[in-house]
Amino acid sequence: MLYRVTHRTRYDYEEIVGQCHNVAFMMPRNTLRQTCLQADVLVEPQPVALTERRDYFGNRVCHFAIEGPHRSLEVTARSLVDVREGGSAGSQLDFGNTCAQVLGMLTEDRGGDTLLAREFVLPSPLVEDGAEIRDYAGPFFAADRPFLSAVRALTQSIFQEFRYDTTFSDVSTPVGEVLEHRRGVCQDFAHLAIACVRSMGFAARYVSGYLETLPPPGREKLVGSDASHAWFAVYSPGEGWFEFDPTNDQVAGHQHIVTAWGRDYADVAPLRGVVFGGGEKHRLRVSVDVSRV
Repeated sequence: MLYRVTHRTRYDYEEIVGQCHNVAFMMPRNTLRQTCLQADVLVEPQPVALTERRDYFGNRVCHFAIEGPHRSLEVTARSLVDVREGGSAGSQLDFGNTCAQVLGMLTEDRGGDTLLAREFVLPSPLVEDGAEIRDYAGPFFAADRPFLSAVRALTQSIFQEFRYDTTFSDVSTPVGEVLEHRRGVCQDFAHLAIACVRSMGFAARYVSGYLETLPPPGREKLVGSDASHAWFAVYSPGEGWFEFDPTNDQVAGHQHIVTAWGRDYADVAPLRGVVFGGGEKHRLRVSVDVSRV
Protein backbone atom coordinates (compact mmCIF):
# COMPACT_ATOMS: atom_id res chain seq x y z
CA MET A 1 0.00 0.00 0.00
CA LEU A 2 1.37 3.40 -1.02
CA TYR A 3 0.66 6.31 1.34
CA ARG A 4 1.26 10.04 1.20
CA VAL A 5 1.61 11.51 4.70
CA THR A 6 1.43 15.18 5.70
CA HIS A 7 2.10 16.00 9.36
CA ARG A 8 1.73 19.66 10.31
CA THR A 9 2.54 21.09 13.75
CA ARG A 10 2.01 24.76 14.58
CA TYR A 11 2.88 26.72 17.73
CA ASP A 12 1.50 30.21 18.33
CA TYR A 13 3.27 31.98 21.18
CA GLU A 14 2.00 34.50 23.70
CA GLU A 15 5.12 36.64 23.30
CA ILE A 16 7.94 36.97 20.79
CA VAL A 17 10.45 34.13 20.63
CA GLY A 18 14.01 35.32 20.13
CA GLN A 19 15.40 32.02 18.89
CA CYS A 20 14.76 28.28 19.06
CA HIS A 21 16.63 25.05 18.47
CA ASN A 22 14.63 21.92 17.67
CA VAL A 23 14.77 18.26 16.68
CA ALA A 24 11.99 16.49 14.77
CA PHE A 25 11.28 12.77 14.40
CA MET A 26 8.75 13.18 11.59
CA MET A 27 10.30 11.35 8.63
CA PRO A 28 9.44 7.62 8.32
CA ARG A 29 12.32 5.17 8.51
CA ASN A 30 12.81 2.09 6.37
CA THR A 31 11.86 -1.22 7.99
CA LEU A 32 11.32 -4.81 6.88
CA ARG A 33 7.69 -3.97 6.07
CA GLN A 34 7.93 -0.44 4.73
CA THR A 35 10.08 1.74 2.47
CA CYS A 36 10.13 5.53 2.64
CA LEU A 37 10.37 6.68 -0.96
CA GLN A 38 10.44 10.42 -0.29
CA ALA A 39 10.46 12.72 2.75
CA ASP A 40 11.13 16.36 3.53
CA VAL A 41 10.56 18.83 6.36
CA LEU A 42 9.46 22.43 5.78
CA VAL A 43 9.87 25.02 8.55
CA GLU A 44 8.36 28.50 8.87
CA PRO A 45 9.94 30.94 9.64
CA GLN A 46 12.86 29.84 7.52
CA PRO A 47 15.61 28.34 9.71
CA VAL A 48 19.23 29.44 9.56
CA ALA A 49 20.24 25.78 9.67
CA LEU A 50 18.44 22.52 8.87
CA THR A 51 20.25 19.19 8.85
CA GLU A 52 19.36 15.51 8.95
CA ARG A 53 21.16 12.68 10.72
CA ARG A 54 20.56 9.19 12.11
CA ASP A 55 20.27 8.77 15.85
CA TYR A 56 21.51 5.88 18.02
CA PHE A 57 18.51 3.73 17.04
CA GLY A 58 18.83 4.48 13.33
CA ASN A 59 15.90 6.92 13.24
CA ARG A 60 15.90 9.90 10.89
CA VAL A 61 16.28 13.11 12.90
CA CYS A 62 15.89 16.63 11.54
CA HIS A 63 17.71 19.44 13.41
CA PHE A 64 16.82 23.08 12.78
CA ALA A 65 17.43 26.47 14.33
CA ILE A 66 15.61 29.80 14.00
CA GLU A 67 17.58 32.79 15.26
CA GLY A 68 15.27 35.68 14.39
CA PRO A 69 12.25 36.94 16.37
CA HIS A 70 8.98 35.12 15.67
CA ARG A 71 5.51 34.65 17.17
CA SER A 72 4.72 31.30 15.56
CA LEU A 73 6.44 28.13 14.40
CA GLU A 74 5.06 25.75 11.79
CA VAL A 75 6.73 22.45 10.88
CA THR A 76 5.37 20.37 8.01
CA ALA A 77 6.69 16.91 7.23
CA ARG A 78 5.71 15.33 3.91
CA SER A 79 6.50 11.76 2.98
CA LEU A 80 5.66 9.00 0.53
CA VAL A 81 5.76 5.51 2.06
CA ASP A 82 5.24 2.03 0.63
CA VAL A 83 3.87 -0.28 3.35
CA ARG A 84 3.54 -4.00 2.77
CA GLU A 85 0.52 -6.02 3.89
CA GLY A 86 0.54 -7.79 7.25
CA GLY A 87 -1.19 -7.97 10.60
CA SER A 88 -4.85 -7.93 11.57
CA ALA A 89 -7.11 -7.82 14.61
CA GLY A 90 -7.60 -11.57 14.47
CA SER A 91 -4.02 -12.70 13.88
CA GLN A 92 -3.30 -16.04 15.55
CA LEU A 93 0.20 -16.38 16.99
CA ASP A 94 0.12 -19.77 18.72
CA PHE A 95 3.50 -20.82 17.34
CA GLY A 96 7.21 -20.16 17.66
CA ASN A 97 9.40 -19.80 20.72
CA THR A 98 7.83 -20.33 24.12
CA CYS A 99 8.24 -17.74 26.86
CA ALA A 100 10.83 -19.94 28.57
CA GLN A 101 12.79 -20.35 25.34
CA VAL A 102 12.82 -16.60 24.69
CA LEU A 103 14.10 -15.89 28.21
CA GLY A 104 16.82 -18.50 27.84
CA MET A 105 18.00 -17.21 24.48
CA LEU A 106 17.97 -13.58 25.60
CA THR A 107 20.37 -14.62 28.36
CA GLU A 108 22.58 -17.05 26.45
CA ASP A 109 22.49 -16.03 22.78
CA ARG A 110 25.57 -14.06 21.70
CA GLY A 111 24.18 -13.18 18.25
CA GLY A 112 24.30 -9.53 17.22
CA ASP A 113 20.54 -8.96 17.00
CA THR A 114 19.92 -10.47 20.42
CA LEU A 115 22.75 -8.50 22.01
CA LEU A 116 21.28 -5.28 20.60
CA ALA A 117 17.80 -6.24 21.80
CA ARG A 118 18.93 -6.70 25.41
CA GLU A 119 18.99 -2.97 26.09
CA PHE A 120 15.21 -2.99 25.55
CA VAL A 121 14.82 -5.29 28.56
CA LEU A 122 16.10 -2.54 30.87
CA PRO A 123 13.95 0.19 32.45
CA SER A 124 13.79 3.56 30.70
CA PRO A 125 12.87 7.09 31.85
CA LEU A 126 9.12 6.82 31.15
CA VAL A 127 8.65 3.07 31.69
CA GLU A 128 9.16 1.97 35.26
CA ASP A 129 8.84 -1.48 36.79
CA GLY A 130 6.81 -2.30 39.89
CA ALA A 131 5.06 -5.08 41.75
CA GLU A 132 1.67 -4.07 40.36
CA ILE A 133 3.02 -4.22 36.81
CA ARG A 134 4.48 -7.69 37.38
CA ASP A 135 1.24 -8.87 38.99
CA TYR A 136 -0.77 -7.73 35.97
CA ALA A 137 1.65 -9.18 33.42
CA GLY A 138 2.48 -12.48 35.10
CA PRO A 139 -0.61 -14.53 34.15
CA PHE A 140 -0.04 -13.95 30.43
CA PHE A 141 3.51 -15.30 30.30
CA ALA A 142 3.37 -18.96 31.31
CA ALA A 143 6.68 -20.68 30.63
CA ASP A 144 5.30 -23.13 28.04
CA ARG A 145 3.08 -20.63 26.23
CA PRO A 146 4.20 -19.34 22.81
CA PHE A 147 5.72 -15.94 23.49
CA LEU A 148 3.92 -14.12 20.67
CA SER A 149 0.61 -15.59 21.79
CA ALA A 150 1.24 -14.23 25.28
CA VAL A 151 1.97 -10.75 23.92
CA ARG A 152 -1.14 -10.92 21.73
CA ALA A 153 -3.25 -11.77 24.79
CA LEU A 154 -1.72 -8.87 26.73
CA THR A 155 -2.53 -6.54 23.82
CA GLN A 156 -6.13 -7.72 23.76
CA SER A 157 -6.47 -7.35 27.53
CA ILE A 158 -5.33 -3.72 27.48
CA PHE A 159 -7.76 -3.00 24.64
CA GLN A 160 -10.68 -4.58 26.50
CA GLU A 161 -9.99 -3.39 30.05
CA PHE A 162 -8.75 0.16 29.49
CA ARG A 163 -10.67 3.21 28.30
CA TYR A 164 -9.32 5.65 25.72
CA ASP A 165 -9.42 9.03 27.47
CA THR A 166 -7.63 12.09 26.06
CA THR A 167 -8.25 14.08 29.25
CA PHE A 168 -6.55 11.69 31.66
CA SER A 169 -2.83 11.84 30.97
CA ASP A 170 0.12 13.76 29.58
CA VAL A 171 3.61 12.72 28.49
CA SER A 172 4.79 12.41 32.10
CA THR A 173 1.94 10.28 33.51
CA PRO A 174 3.48 7.23 35.27
CA VAL A 175 2.61 3.77 33.97
CA GLY A 176 1.41 2.83 37.44
CA GLU A 177 -1.32 5.47 37.29
CA VAL A 178 -2.45 4.25 33.88
CA LEU A 179 -2.74 0.73 35.29
CA GLU A 180 -4.54 1.90 38.42
CA HIS A 181 -7.14 4.02 36.63
CA ARG A 182 -7.49 1.81 33.54
CA ARG A 183 -7.46 4.72 31.10
CA GLY A 184 -5.15 6.72 28.85
CA VAL A 185 -4.20 7.23 25.21
CA CYS A 186 -2.09 5.29 22.71
CA GLN A 187 1.18 6.47 24.24
CA ASP A 188 0.06 5.29 27.70
CA PHE A 189 -1.08 1.90 26.44
CA ALA A 190 2.19 1.38 24.58
CA HIS A 191 4.16 2.31 27.70
CA LEU A 192 2.06 -0.03 29.84
CA ALA A 193 2.53 -2.94 27.46
CA ILE A 194 6.28 -2.31 27.33
CA ALA A 195 6.44 -2.18 31.14
CA CYS A 196 4.58 -5.50 31.37
CA VAL A 197 6.80 -7.24 28.82
CA ARG A 198 10.03 -5.93 30.36
CA SER A 199 8.89 -6.82 33.88
CA MET A 200 8.87 -10.46 32.77
CA GLY A 201 12.43 -10.19 31.42
CA PHE A 202 11.63 -9.75 27.72
CA ALA A 203 12.68 -7.03 25.25
CA ALA A 204 10.16 -4.41 24.12
CA ARG A 205 10.49 -1.06 22.38
CA TYR A 206 8.27 1.96 21.73
CA VAL A 207 7.16 2.63 18.15
CA SER A 208 6.03 6.06 16.94
CA GLY A 209 4.29 6.68 13.66
CA TYR A 210 0.99 7.25 11.90
CA LEU A 211 -2.28 5.38 11.61
CA GLU A 212 -4.56 5.66 8.62
CA THR A 213 -8.19 6.14 9.65
CA LEU A 214 -11.18 5.46 7.42
CA PRO A 215 -14.48 7.42 7.57
CA PRO A 216 -17.84 5.73 8.14
CA PRO A 217 -19.42 4.31 4.97
CA GLY A 218 -20.94 7.03 2.81
CA ARG A 219 -18.95 9.88 4.37
CA GLU A 220 -15.96 11.77 3.05
CA LYS A 221 -12.72 11.69 4.93
CA LEU A 222 -11.99 14.95 6.78
CA VAL A 223 -8.72 16.75 6.15
CA GLY A 224 -6.43 16.36 9.17
CA SER A 225 -8.50 13.53 10.64
CA ASP A 226 -5.68 10.98 10.74
CA ALA A 227 -3.38 10.76 13.72
CA SER A 228 0.12 10.36 14.95
CA HIS A 229 0.10 7.10 16.84
CA ALA A 230 2.12 4.88 19.17
CA TRP A 231 2.37 1.13 19.63
CA PHE A 232 5.07 -1.33 20.72
CA ALA A 233 7.24 -4.16 19.44
CA VAL A 234 8.71 -7.24 21.09
CA TYR A 235 11.76 -9.32 20.23
CA SER A 236 11.91 -13.10 19.91
CA PRO A 237 15.44 -14.45 19.23
CA GLY A 238 15.69 -16.11 15.85
CA GLU A 239 12.26 -14.79 14.85
CA GLY A 240 12.77 -11.01 14.98
CA TRP A 241 10.67 -8.05 16.08
CA PHE A 242 6.86 -8.10 16.07
CA GLU A 243 4.63 -5.02 16.43
CA PHE A 244 1.39 -4.85 18.43
CA ASP A 245 -1.17 -2.05 18.80
CA PRO A 246 -3.04 -2.26 22.15
CA THR A 247 -5.12 0.85 21.39
CA ASN A 248 -6.81 -0.94 18.49
CA ASP A 249 -6.29 -4.60 19.44
CA GLN A 250 -4.17 -5.31 16.39
CA VAL A 251 -0.96 -6.78 15.14
CA ALA A 252 0.44 -3.75 13.32
CA GLY A 253 -0.38 -3.93 9.62
CA HIS A 254 -0.38 -1.85 6.46
CA GLN A 255 -2.28 1.02 8.13
CA HIS A 256 0.58 1.49 10.62
CA ILE A 257 3.38 3.69 9.27
CA VAL A 258 6.55 3.68 11.37
CA THR A 259 8.39 6.94 11.94
CA ALA A 260 10.83 5.99 14.70
CA TRP A 261 11.44 3.64 17.60
CA GLY A 262 13.24 3.85 20.94
CA ARG A 263 13.02 2.87 24.58
CA ASP A 264 9.96 5.05 25.19
CA TYR A 265 8.29 8.29 24.05
CA ALA A 266 11.15 10.44 25.33
CA ASP A 267 13.49 8.97 22.70
CA VAL A 268 11.22 9.72 19.73
CA ALA A 269 8.93 12.68 20.52
CA PRO A 270 7.81 14.04 17.12
CA LEU A 271 9.01 17.57 17.88
CA ARG A 272 10.94 18.98 20.80
CA GLY A 273 13.38 21.78 21.43
CA VAL A 274 14.51 24.84 23.37
CA VAL A 275 12.69 28.16 23.01
CA PHE A 276 14.04 31.49 24.23
CA GLY A 277 11.06 33.72 25.05
CA GLY A 278 7.47 33.08 24.01
CA GLY A 279 5.80 33.80 27.35
CA GLU A 280 4.18 31.28 29.66
CA LYS A 281 1.49 30.06 27.29
CA HIS A 282 1.29 28.87 23.73
CA ARG A 283 -1.28 27.35 21.41
CA LEU A 284 -0.50 24.03 19.75
CA ARG A 285 -2.29 22.68 16.67
CA VAL A 286 -1.47 19.35 15.02
CA SER A 287 -2.99 17.82 11.90
CA VAL A 288 -2.12 14.59 10.11
CA ASP A 289 -3.29 13.44 6.70
CA VAL A 290 -2.62 9.90 5.52
CA SER A 291 -3.92 9.28 2.01
CA ARG A 292 -3.63 6.28 -0.28
CA VAL A 293 -1.90 6.98 -3.57
